[in-house]
Amino acid sequence: MKWVDEILQEIKQCDQIKDLESLRLRVFGKKGLLTNEFSNLKNISDGDKKQVAKALNDAKQSIESLLTAKKSELEELVLNQKIESQKIDVSLFNSTLLPTYGHPINITFDRIIDYFVGMDFSLKYGPLVEDDFHSFEALNLPRFHPARDMQDTFYFNDGMLLRPHTSPVQIRTMEEGRLPIRIISPGAVFRRDYDMTHSPMFHQVEGLVVDKNREVNFANLKCILEDFLTYMFGDIKIRFRSSFFPFTEPSAEVDISCIFCKGLGCRVCSNTGWLEVLGCGVVDDNVFQAVGLKNVSGYAFGLGVERFAMLSYGVNDLRSFFETDLRLLEQF
Repeated sequence: MKWVDEILQEIKQCDQIKDLESLRLRVFGKKGLLTNEFSNLKNISDGDKKQVAKALNDAKQSIESLLTAKKSELEELVLNQKIESQKIDVSLFNSTLLPTYGHPINITFDRIIDYFVGMDFSLKYGPLVEDDFHSFEALNLPRFHPARDMQDTFYFNDGMLLRPHTSPVQIRTMEEGRLPIRIISPGAVFRRDYDMTHSPMFHQVEGLVVDKNREVNFANLKCILEDFLTYMFGDIKIRFRSSFFPFTEPSAEVDISCIFCKGLGCRVCSNTGWLEVLGCGVVDDNVFQAVGLKNVSGYAFGLGVERFAMLSYGVNDLRSFFETDLRLLEQF
């Protein structure tokens, strides 16, 4: 079979994986050379059939063996070329590097923290792995409460969970019983969600102010949030919409006039002229009862850092912040 030697020679000279695949199909495809030879065995006399079959099997093994070896050789060559093209010498000093303030999430974090620290808020941090009491029950979310459906939470087998918000830090701070309380709790939180505007890990900043008697009210909350949002986004309109959160009553969602269309209506704001940016409210008495505080009042608010970063820098896909794409990050 002269064609066998020709095929073996072509395999040896092949320098492209796609060409190697074409050769394989020429030999082993439905209408391939070797396939046809095996089909023709039925037309050969019994005396010669055994010898021809052995020759065909030997040819098959030789071709398969050479194809496998050649494919590995070409794949390694492609890999080495790719590695070489992407090679970075980290020891080289590049004097053209531009100064940067860091990742956009960190930039936004710093701006938010700077504002509230300047307004005499303290920073409070807590564990990433929490229990059900601090994450839900103390926040007026008893077991089987329908509002728990708002949180798609990561649970462990022992009943512990990855915190879905930084509110447990507020609960732990109130349990200490030292008044007045004026804190923000920045940090990572986790929910089972992933799309253009959601991520399984993201960042929140929540604020809490508590003092004795009825000295803290919604007017205080409204004043500081209006000033904060003006600090973050400049000359904007702000509105408070009545809403529901189990841990605050009354509760509100806060909108700002769309920073892209200046309130005229566009695709980003769904032609409403408004963008929702945070939630807030007066702390519910059931929350104070859960942590053992009496004769106190307070307000709380919470915001997503990624949401603020997306609005501040015009990024339309939250996942971009976590994909380490230098084309995006170099802009900052």
